[in-house]
Amino acid sequence: MRILIISQYFWPESFIINQLATTLVEQGHKITVLTGKPNYPDGDIFDGYTQQGVIKERYKGVDIIRVPLKPRGKGGGKALLINYFSFIMSGLFKFPTLVKGKKFDIIFVFAPSPITSAIPAILLKYIKRTHLAIWVQDLWPESLSATGFIKNKIILKMVQYLVKVIYYYADTLLVQSQAFIEPVTQLSNKGKVVYFPNIVNDDERKGLPSKPNNVPNELLEQLDRDFCVLFAGNIGQAQSIETLIAAAEKVKHIPEIKLIIVGSGSALAWAKHEVEQKQLHNVIFTGRYPAEVMPFLFAKAKGLLVTLRDQDIFSYTVPSKVQAYMCAGRPIIAGINGEAARVVAEAKSGLVCPAEDSTGLANKISQLFYMSESEREIMGKNGRRYFLAHFELKQKCKELVGIFQQNIDLKRQKSE
Repeated sequence: MRILIISQYFWPESFIINQLATTLVEQGHKITVLTGKPNYPDGDIFDGYTQQGVIKERYKGVDIIRVPLKPRGKGGGKALLINYFSFIMSGLFKFPTLVKGKKFDIIFVFAPSPITSAIPAILLKYIKRTHLAIWVQDLWPESLSATGFIKNKIILKMVQYLVKVIYYYADTLLVQSQAFIEPVTQLSNKGKVVYFPNIVNDDERKGLPSKPNNVPNELLEQLDRDFCVLFAGNIGQAQSIETLIAAAEKVKHIPEIKLIIVGSGSALAWAKHEVEQKQLHNVIFTGRYPAEVMPFLFAKAKGLLVTLRDQDIFSYTVPSKVQAYMCAGRPIIAGINGEAARVVAEAKSGLVCPAEDSTGLANKISQLFYMSESEREIMGKNGRRYFLAHFELKQKCKELVGIFQQNIDLKRQKSE
């Protein structure tokens, strides 16, 4: 199948669309990606790239075409709006020319925030006369309201209308969470909505090095010596980092417990300042590591942390780190509500407490600490088993192509 992927984010930025695209290539499909210049999450254009101009490159068999993009900078609503708008405009004006003469069986949009990245795909749908599928990773306008990015009710209503228009022009709407089905259906058509979860490449666990070259010895020794629970990913408002810091303060009387925070984001500076002010020597910030190093770090940790804010919007989502944690076969400590909490509980893969409950989170960390190694091992194996049944990349990619083909055939039958 000839698949055109449109995504504002792509390698070397760390997103699951990278693994999906390269796996589809391995399975014999022709993949072209239209994207922007890499700048997530720190907001600066990556080394080796420039803000202006079109760049064509190849990554593991994937043809990549990059258009000019205004980087997101260090955060703030205005900078993000300009970032989002620049991708829309570059897409509308440049994408049609860049894929002129090329035929595709389907256009596939990877749509975390912003959903507006699908707008250029709508234009291409009509130019190419092909099927448009959007993989909805985030609910708009709910997420904009929940994070405080937009508070004005009139603007939120306008965004809701825009989302409804985008959904209208999509032929297939894939949703990453079962809980997304109802809110997405309310703005579209139930016949379009298909559950397709976030997925992880199991191969990343295989042949893990005994010591990655770019992981400092000090961190490796810490992971081996202490009872380390690890949080990985974006460090922002949505992740409720303040809950992690508060929980760390509540378990500091157990000197063996260490919270390892791997990643970067808009709340990192605040978190570091808070840890310094509270003199929490049990919290260690490591910075970011390449995606290929993360399975090694996960395997070394005693437990893996996931937290989200206590807002309705976040109860609908399943953060992609949940699948990655299950793949690693380590116990999960989850301070979350809703669908993600349900998945962890159903898998019997960890301990769950309500979102933003720092006391509950501290208690779960302590509970894991006092468990026997065999009890922790059982939880890890449960998660691993659940992952293989529900989230394994290669099998899910085959299912995805099947969904594409089924919906393309259905649309063709209706038009005849």
